[in-house]
Amino acid sequence: MSRWILHADLDQFLAAAEILRRPELAGLPVVVGGRGDPDERTVVATASYEARAHGVRSGTPMRLARRKLAKHAPDAVFLPSDKPYYERVSAQVMGVLRDLGEPVEVIGWDECFLGTDGDPYALAHRVLDAVAGTGLTCAVGIGDNTLRAKAATGYAKAGPDRIHELTAANWFATLGDHPPDALPGLGTATARALAELGITTVAGLAESRPGVVAERLGPARGPYYVALGRGIGRTELDTGPWVPCSRSRETTFDADLTDRDALHAELRTLAARVAADADAEGRDAVRIGIRVRTSGFRTTTRSRALTPPGRDAAAFAAVAVALLDELDPDRPVRLLGVRAELAGPG
Repeated sequence: MSRWILHADLDQFLAAAEILRRPELAGLPVVVGGRGDPDERTVVATASYEARAHGVRSGTPMRLARRKLAKHAPDAVFLPSDKPYYERVSAQVMGVLRDLGEPVEVIGWDECFLGTDGDPYALAHRVLDAVAGTGLTCAVGIGDNTLRAKAATGYAKAGPDRIHELTAANWFATLGDHPPDALPGLGTATARALAELGITTVAGLAESRPGVVAERLGPARGPYYVALGRGIGRTELDTGPWVPCSRSRETTFDADLTDRDALHAELRTLAARVAADADAEGRDAVRIGIRVRTSGFRTTTRSRALTPPGRDAAAFAAVAVALLDELDPDRPVRLLGVRAELAGPG
């Protein structure tokens, strides 16, 4: 257990990685996503800060990004996603941070936790310098647990020093009056559900009875979200190799689909690809989920445990198809995705 937890979050990672290998792109609006074709019906994976200044962000439809930037930034550059390259850059950065000699838990390509019993600000400055040495930049949140450190990073990104601290001492003073979706891991849909219970602030969530929230959000999610409101997080880090907790595949259609048989066929194709990914890693899926985006850009997710766990494509597809039928979208579908939550390697 570490006395202090730090959260390091790389800035605009995919765009920054592209600029790293193509320095001439520095200062330009850079958009990364899909095959890099702004006319395709896909979405932005990451946009540089110069592109974000014109309203282009992760999840923005690529065609909308093209229109926004054509008007305000005609020098914008659209690039395809390059997963193997991003994995190499991420591994280099995480290796540099491990060389600092403190425990490191990698939680994604662009973020990790570090623990220390020493001066957290001294370590934070070392982290900033180490990342700068790779040609990238980051922000660092300091906390007394993982949740508070991650929440602090949002403030660090907005501050000139790129470092911010959140602990039990200033948690409610900082976040108490904010809406619940200001918390890491709590989205707008959950915030709407909480609002139906009269919970509209982080402080209100913290003061709620877990059982009451559980009645609305489920027996596991209810207590979890109340714990988030109270600022409860881990103080121990998992320093083993980072293993993604899920694999997913999705597709955006050239034309919206309404035919249920066609949607089922697309889900089976996606399920087969996800099952192949899981099998290649030697890992069983324990839960299958779908992601559906309709013509009005409303995105809905559903998931269900896979019983028994496994890697069978037909079993993945059966769950995905059943979830779609239960969801019963009432508008044409522009995007479908299948996601498998995976057990550990073995």
